[in-house]
Amino acid sequence: MFHVTSKHSTARRLTVLTAATAAAVCLTAGPAFAHVEVEADKAQALAENVEISFDAESESDTAGITEVRVVLPEGIAPADVTYGEGPKGWKFTAGDDGYTVEGPALKAGVNAEYSVVVKQLPDAGKLAFKTLQTYSDGRIDRWIELDQDGENPAPTLELRPAAPGAKPAGPSPAESETASSSPIPVETEPSSSPAAEAKEKDDDSGLSTGAWVGIGVAVVVVAGGAVYAVRRRTGAQG
Repeated sequence: MFHVTSKHSTARRLTVLTAATAAAVCLTAGPAFAHVEVEADKAQALAENVEISFDAESESDTAGITEVRVVLPEGIAPADVTYGEGPKGWKFTAGDDGYTVEGPALKAGVNAEYSVVVKQLPDAGKLAFKTLQTYSDGRIDRWIELDQDGENPAPTLELRPAAPGAKPAGPSPAESETASSSPIPVETEPSSSPAAEAKEKDDDSGLSTGAWVGIGVAVVVVAGGAVYAVRRRTGAQG
């Protein structure tokens, strides 16, 4: 027995199949739409005093963002970054490898938008700002992948080539500060006392003071003996 399928039935099946496929694609690709965006007006290598704006998109319908921690790319030191603008009540804290912007939880679904000012951008083609985004319920979104096609790509700023004649600025005061500005003292020998100086002079003459005293005593003894001998001889003759 053969079943005859009408054109209308086939069309309905194709429509249902297409809708189901589209829904599956949307559900699979949905989380990838949320990420952290970054932009700057002076996105150019070696540009100075550049304000960089970030937009950390919210992925939660029940919890608000409370903290955004950023690991700075190579060539930007935490000491060269200052806070620009951000959510009300939030504060900026520099760390060893980056900075943290945090404060009262934002409303669920509200993005965390803020900006920082960088003293000078490095001579590079692009800068990746690895970001950890924390919510009030403890959830953490890790936007740290360098592959922009990954599921959790790090916000990356594309830079134009440096302007002609642009040069890296000098080191920051913290890096150029020396351990001590006072000269290192030079060791000197203590000054000699008068007695020591006299001894040194005696040593320079070849004989010590004790030797000279011994010689003097010997001379006196010899002279006394000679006088005694002369007197004895004279008495004997008389």
